[in-house]
Amino acid sequence: MEYRPPRTITLDDVRGAHKMLSGIARVTAMESSRHLSALVGAPVHLKCENLQRTGSFKIRGAYVRIAGLSPEQRAAGVVAASAGNHAQGVALAASLLGVRSTVFMPVGAPLPKVAATLEYGANVRHHGAVVDETLRAAIAYAEETGAVFIHPFDHPDIIAGQGTVGLEILEQCPEVRTIVVGIGGGGLAAGVAVAVKALRPGVRIVGVQAAGAAAYPPSLAAGRPVALDAVATMADGIMVGRPGDIPFAIVRDLVDEVVTVSEDQLSSALLLCLERAKMVVEPAGASPVAALLAAPDAFEGPVVAVLSGGNVDPLLMQRTLRHGMSAAGRYLSLRLRLTDRPGALATLLGVLSVVDANVLDVSHVRTDPRLGLTEAEVELHLETKGPEHCVTVGGALREAGYMVIA
Repeated sequence: MEYRPPRTITLDDVRGAHKMLSGIARVTAMESSRHLSALVGAPVHLKCENLQRTGSFKIRGAYVRIAGLSPEQRAAGVVAASAGNHAQGVALAASLLGVRSTVFMPVGAPLPKVAATLEYGANVRHHGAVVDETLRAAIAYAEETGAVFIHPFDHPDIIAGQGTVGLEILEQCPEVRTIVVGIGGGGLAAGVAVAVKALRPGVRIVGVQAAGAAAYPPSLAAGRPVALDAVATMADGIMVGRPGDIPFAIVRDLVDEVVTVSEDQLSSALLLCLERAKMVVEPAGASPVAALLAAPDAFEGPVVAVLSGGNVDPLLMQRTLRHGMSAAGRYLSLRLRLTDRPGALATLLGVLSVVDANVLDVSHVRTDPRLGLTEAEVELHLETKGPEHCVTVGGALREAGYMVIA
């Protein structure tokens, strides 16, 4: 049986949302990237939704959805489930509209995101270890109390609100040929596709998923939403195990291609955004940049990459940047064995100094039973200048007679 969504979303819906959001959502900046432009061989622009109110595009859809409620529904309040961006969008939108909001967040959700959601006016409840468990708790709360459940992506008003990003892209970069946007449940990609394809059907739209949470490729192959058995990615903003019913049909019909990116590519993209574009972007927001890095020749320019959010936990940022530096060949960890005698470490550091490797951390192991009586194992963390420099460092150590284990 052919899959059929509950209803479609039109350009008029997106235009109506755009009027509703006037004075509420920011018209976020469009910044050019010389580095990415040189890599792709065509102009590349960044649509900076990481600079949106609440730090992501989510305020757009959340406000349109809640503003469309009846007086009776508003009086009952709203409820949502989220690990971060949707939580903050719903909290602020509800506060602006004078509606009571309750947001369920996973136990262990990043403290900055919890604090921001509280500051925007929501009553935060912690439930479950993962968002799926939190989602069930929020739905149960809605059934018990009569509060209106605000879905993060599977509702026409949500999609129409997110589609206003597409209208802004066409206004800010009318010559655009390709739009690259991250996909989780599909609300943002679907909304952008509705707006852009109605006005500029020749513009190519590419969706990007993290390889560890890529539900769209098998769903598109099956012709219906398919749930993944498990999801795992640093990009929590697009870590969704099943496409939404409504956005799926739009993505199927209007999005030209869905590609996947690895964790290494995500971390490298986040690092590039920080260093080259001076943009703080979360891994999900960096996914379009990761796609450009993975296949720069695959995109016709001008290209617009949507940086969907910048709400990254500082601890995750630290780990991701280290991972990104490692993936870019600028952070090298290795273990080696040397004779356990006075001055041995100084000699080793001298070898590293000659090849200009910056030592970040050193640790010794002397009690491993695999070591000889006069041996010690040293673990080194080095800052390097790229893949070629890593090879040079390893070669210098081997030439000096050291046994490099890893």
